[in-house]
Amino acid sequence: MKNTLENISVKGFRRLQNIDLEMRDIIVMIGANGSGKTSFLDVLSILAASASGNLHHILQLKGGLNQILTRGKAQELEIAVSMQIPERQPLNYSLTLSPKDLSYEVKDENLTQQRNPNRPEPFKYIESQGLDIKYSQEGIGLVRPNWDHNPLETSLSQVPKTYREPENLRKSLASCTYYGALDVSEKSPIRLPQTMRPAKLPGARGEDLISCLYDLRESDLDRFEWVENIISAAFPDFERLNFPPVAAGTLSMTWTDRNFDHPIYVHELSEGTLRFLWLVTLLQSQNLTTITLLDEPEVSLHPELLRHLVYLMREASKHTQLIVATHSDRLIGFLEPHEVLICDIEGGETKMTWADTFNLSKWLEDYSLDQVWAMNIMGGRP
Repeated sequence: MKNTLENISVKGFRRLQNIDLEMRDIIVMIGANGSGKTSFLDVLSILAASASGNLHHILQLKGGLNQILTRGKAQELEIAVSMQIPERQPLNYSLTLSPKDLSYEVKDENLTQQRNPNRPEPFKYIESQGLDIKYSQEGIGLVRPNWDHNPLETSLSQVPKTYREPENLRKSLASCTYYGALDVSEKSPIRLPQTMRPAKLPGARGEDLISCLYDLRESDLDRFEWVENIISAAFPDFERLNFPPVAAGTLSMTWTDRNFDHPIYVHELSEGTLRFLWLVTLLQSQNLTTITLLDEPEVSLHPELLRHLVYLMREASKHTQLIVATHSDRLIGFLEPHEVLICDIEGGETKMTWADTFNLSKWLEDYSLDQVWAMNIMGGRP
């Protein structure tokens, strides 16, 4: 069993004025532009940064806390998550950020867990209000830290590594990884020769795609052949991948097509082919982080490739909690209602509704899910 977010609530973040959402292993968000899909990914990125000690940095990049609060309707940002822990009760974490002068303060922060079923009060690992910081110490109770504590970073990010449960949550949240639209322009990293080194993921920019596939071939041939089989199913004329050396310790990659006498080098592949190859490599990896954020993976892909993409997403969700934002109704057509989250705007606020909460059974007897969505039966349309 993997660590999994069971629930998240967000108050005061852009259009996410008041969201309380059940989380699932695979979440594919669809809705009109400005309906909150990217904001939801941003909230999780901020949560990850706060767990890794980079809260101040990410808020600076976004122009400060005031720039991301719901305009005219929120004075602070509140995020709360519940994370499933194997063989234990969930960990419940909450964080409240409030503007202070030209900066911000961590107003409230709590980490609790129901450890004793005979006691209604949960066990407290962290209890912080402003500068009053307290951590649990076994056998003693809540104590103030005896080390320098940075007030602009969360207490969770500064928890002692010996505190197993809080560190478990911190590492899970901090590992959340965002993958946006892949740059496949002429001089992009994915098209260039790459240094031969162990790599288990292809990189957010594809900078380790060649290294990752070469490493997979050398370390797990069965899985590498599985990747090639997926590519063959999507591109029937594909035969194999090869990795010719370019210089000492540097590799390129070639794609052998049965229609051509000579292999195609990676820099010659089409945008859609290259993006699909990157997605296959990413989603097949056994080393995906606890939470993986994927923004518009359908870009440049032929509609016929979306069936394979959905298969890969489901495989990936066995190892990571996969959260996807899409504008593709064709992609939705290959999904099940329990995998689709409808994002809509009501009264200027984002509303998020799982597609399986609608009564769709009769509609799905005659129509595919993307057709039902196109008919505006579930909302989420412009």
